[in-house]
Amino acid sequence: MNKLVTGFALGLLVGILYAPEKGTTTRRRIADKGNDLKDQFADFIDNIANRFEDKADELEDYVHDESQNIKAESI
Repeated sequence: MNKLVTGFALGLLVGILYAPEKGTTTRRRIADKGNDLKDQFADFIDNIANRFEDKADELEDYVHDESQNIKAESI
């Protein structure tokens, strides 16, 4: 995934640099795309963190339930 994002960013940058536009417009487009990529990456990381939190909650619930089952069986 990291190589894909890097390749996309480099291709985008090269395409923008060779576009026949004014320098200020080109720099603004590069900055906008960089901010978009930064936001997409932040969303990606947040998504992964949320998945880990969900799995941790599921595991905690499972361990709690199993410990209750073991306690009930031993009585």
